[in-house]
Amino acid sequence: MARPGPARLGLAVALGAAAGAGLGLGLLWVLRRRRDSSREAEARRSRAVPRVPVPGAAGDAVMDMPLLTQDEQVLERLDFVLRNISELRREVEELRNSLQHLAAEIVGEVRSYLEETQKVTRRRRFPFPRERSDSTGSSSIYFTASSGATNTDDGESEGGYTTANAESDYDRESERESEEGEDEVSCETVRMARRDSLDLVNEDETHFILDSLLEEGLGQLLQQADRLHSGDEQEKREGFQLLLNNKLAYADQKDFLWRLARAHSDMCEIVEDVDEKRSYASDGKEELEVALQKWDRSAECHQWYAVLCGQLSEHESIQKRIQTGYVFKEHIDKAIELKPDDPKSYYLLGRWCYQVSHLGWLEKRTAAALFEAPPTATVQDALQNFLRVEELSPGFSKAGRVYIAKCYRDLGNNSAAVLWINLASELPANTKEDAESERELEEMRSAQQE
Repeated sequence: MARPGPARLGLAVALGAAAGAGLGLGLLWVLRRRRDSSREAEARRSRAVPRVPVPGAAGDAVMDMPLLTQDEQVLERLDFVLRNISELRREVEELRNSLQHLAAEIVGEVRSYLEETQKVTRRRRFPFPRERSDSTGSSSIYFTASSGATNTDDGESEGGYTTANAESDYDRESERESEEGEDEVSCETVRMARRDSLDLVNEDETHFILDSLLEEGLGQLLQQADRLHSGDEQEKREGFQLLLNNKLAYADQKDFLWRLARAHSDMCEIVEDVDEKRSYASDGKEELEVALQKWDRSAECHQWYAVLCGQLSEHESIQKRIQTGYVFKEHIDKAIELKPDDPKSYYLLGRWCYQVSHLGWLEKRTAAALFEAPPTATVQDALQNFLRVEELSPGFSKAGRVYIAKCYRDLGNNSAAVLWINLASELPANTKEDAESERELEEMRSAQQE
C-alpha cells in the first residue's frame, strides 16, 4: 500500500484539530447552559420566598435569610398554640391531682390543732371560781350602753381554745405543763393514725369530716371566748385576740360574730385613749351591721349593737348622742322581744330610762328641736326594769342594786332606798361600773346618816 503524502497528512491533522475544537466548544456550551438554568431557578425561588438581611458575627458581612410564607407562618403559630395547650393540660391535671389531697391535709391540720388545744385545756386548773363580769360600763348620757352586770346566762358554757397571747400567764402555765412528754406521744400517735385514715375516704366524706371538725372547733372556740370575757382585763384582751385570729374561718357564723363584737366592746372599755375607744366601738358596730343583715332575729346581735352604739356616741356631739339614743332604745326593745328572759337587756333599758328621766334642759331642748316626739321615760319606768333584773337574776350586779336605791330615793321612799343600799353593799365590785357605783353608794350612805 502506498504511503500518504505530506499534503494529505497535514489535512488530516487539521481536520482532527477542527473536530476536537468543535467538540470542546459544544461541551462548554452545554455546561454554560446548565449553569444559566440553575441561576434562573434560584432567582425564581428568591422571588417566591422573600429574604431578610441578618447580621452575622462581629466583622462578618450581612447575610440574607429566607422568610416564611404566609401559610408557613400560620402553621408555625398553630403549632405554638398546640404546644401551649398541651402544657396547660398537663398543668391542669397536676392541679387536679393536688386538690384531691388538699382537703385531707386540711382535716389533718385542724385535728392536730384541736388535739393540742384540748390537751392544754384539760391541764388547766383553777384554784378558785371566777366571778362573771361584763365590760359595758359607761358614763354616757341616757342612751349609754353600759351594763356593769354579771351575765348569768347558763346557755353559754365555759372552756375551749387556747388564746393567741403568748405572753399571758395562761400560756406560760401551759408551756410549763407541756414539758410532760407522755401526753405528747399519745396525741402524736392519734394524729398519725387519723391522718393515715384520711387516705381511705373519698372526697365527699372528707368534706363531711371537715365540716364536722369546723363545727366542733367553733363550739370550743365560743366556750373559750365566753370564759375569757368573764375574766380580768388581760383575759379580755386574750379573748379579743383569739376571736380576731379565727375570724377568717368563722366570719359567717352568727354566734361567732356577736361575740367578736362583744370583744370589741370589751376593748373599748379597757383602753384609755379616746381614738382607740372610738376605733374599737366603730369596728364592733360594723361587724354587727353585717350580722344583722343576715340574722335580724338574733337577740344578742341587737343587744350588743345597742351597747356599741352607746359606746361610740360617748365621743360624739349632743345631737349625735340623742339620735343614737333612739337607735339604742329600738335595738334593746328588739332584744327583749326576742329573748324576754335576759336580765342584761332589762338592765340596759333601765339605765336608758333613768338617764332619760334626768335629761338636762339643753338636752331636752335639743331633742325637742330634732324630733317631733322626743324620748320620754320616768324614774318609775327605770325602777320597774331594774326590779325585773333582780327577779330574773338576783344579785345580777352591784350597779343594778345601786340604781334601785337611787330610784327609791328619787321617788321619796327612803326606807326602801336604805334597804337596797344595804343589799348593794353585799355584792362585790366585779366591773368598772360596779367600782363607780361604789362611790355613789358611799355618798348615799353619808347622806342617810346626816
